[in-house]
Amino acid sequence: MNTVIKNTFLTATINNFGAELCSLKNNFNKEYIWEGDLDFWGKHSPILFPIVGTLKNNSFDYDHKKYHLSRHGFAREMEFELIEKKENSATFSIQSSEETLKVYPFEFELQIIYTLEKNNLSIAYKVINKGNSQIPFSIGAHPAFALPGNFDNYYIQFEKEEPLQYYLLENDLISNETKKLETHEGQIPLTYQLFENDALIFKTLESKSLTILENKKPFLKVNFEDFPSLGIWTKMNASFLCIEPWFGYSDTDENSGNIFEKEGIQILNENEIFDSEFSIEIL
Repeated sequence: MNTVIKNTFLTATINNFGAELCSLKNNFNKEYIWEGDLDFWGKHSPILFPIVGTLKNNSFDYDHKKYHLSRHGFAREMEFELIEKKENSATFSIQSSEETLKVYPFEFELQIIYTLEKNNLSIAYKVINKGNSQIPFSIGAHPAFALPGNFDNYYIQFEKEEPLQYYLLENDLISNETKKLETHEGQIPLTYQLFENDALIFKTLESKSLTILENKKPFLKVNFEDFPSLGIWTKMNASFLCIEPWFGYSDTDENSGNIFEKEGIQILNENEIFDSEFSIEIL
């Protein structure tokens, strides 16, 4: 089932399965979200929770037990309940259940709130601790933006001129190897060679927005002021780019397995609520 929200400028379509944004169009019917071609990657904008990336051995330890969680967690594979709907906004929710507790032994509610305001779609995350212990979690976005035509016509521009150092993945885990991105006035031309070793992972960034340009003309900006980390990714020869604001990322080989010691993990105390938000701005 899909839920549609709209205003004068934009129309967004969200699939209740995974609360996944699957379309964002302007009033000229221009599509900004990747179509989800299965020959390359069948998703559009999955929600990453309660982990981002991959756990070492796809498992973690808690309270003398081992639990198994697959890459990016289970939220993207769950049916969300639509708990509030207005013309320009929609709120979706999942809660811990007998099934989630088998792989993630913490009681929670996750809400995803989509809101359109003028030329901007904001996507807010709310994690609610519904148990009597601390909750360790990561959460992140994975929107894929459609880049039709020649991939080499596109650029990305970081908000600030800064040293750009990213981490490489090795067997889906964060390696110790880093590379530097050279920019000109904060801009980087897109090439598939950039992604020959998978995603570019920035553990920290001064920039809190990233703009996509086509032939040097800006057309879309992702604002992620709340988020400390970022992934950028595409598949070879695919016509999309993912810009992924994150709280947390994959394990390293040195990870102890203790979920509370995981690098980048968030800890939510009893009765606390975690709020964060990023936005997609059509320029």
